[in-house]
Amino acid sequence: MSGSFDVEGTETVFRSRVFSVERRDVVKGSEHFSRDVAVHPGAVAVLALNERGEVGLIRQYRATFNRWMYEIPAGTRDVEGEEPLAAAQRELLEELGCAAQQWRLLGKFMNSPGWTNQVMWIYEATGLSFLARTPVGPEEESSTIHWMAPEELRDVLRAAEAADSTTVIALQRLFGTYFD
Repeated sequence: MSGSFDVEGTETVFRSRVFSVERRDVVKGSEHFSRDVAVHPGAVAVLALNERGEVGLIRQYRATFNRWMYEIPAGTRDVEGEEPLAAAQRELLEELGCAAQQWRLLGKFMNSPGWTNQVMWIYEATGLSFLARTPVGPEEESSTIHWMAPEELRDVLRAAEAADSTTVIALQRLFGTYFD
């Protein structure tokens, strides 16, 4: 590595209910430049496994791609002071209508460090009990629940035009090279 970089200033240029965009003024030696960064509170995802070893998914509409997608339950850490595990528990209930007795952190990753500071925590949830769903928003309210065996899920993801990266990473963390 040559030289050091320092952020000398930031300006919020856009704010939404989920994220904001900051313009960061960066200095490296005598060079000055700016970078726009999507500032995000982070998110969680849950790989829920039922007693048969099936993975719980929701199929929901995503305006970003104007299509329906299969995804594991996931959501933004948008409750002030909420720890990642509590957010994961909330999302599992909202989206699949489940509570879990056992929780294990599978890992966390940076979604796209070239333009956002979003970090995703992925949990495995087992020992499920089924309760009433509490979906939030029109996409979740229109979503459907699907329980798929790993082999079936692999086929669905491979056939997809593009797969949700969080779901793929979670499955690879749990099953190793199973989805290679």
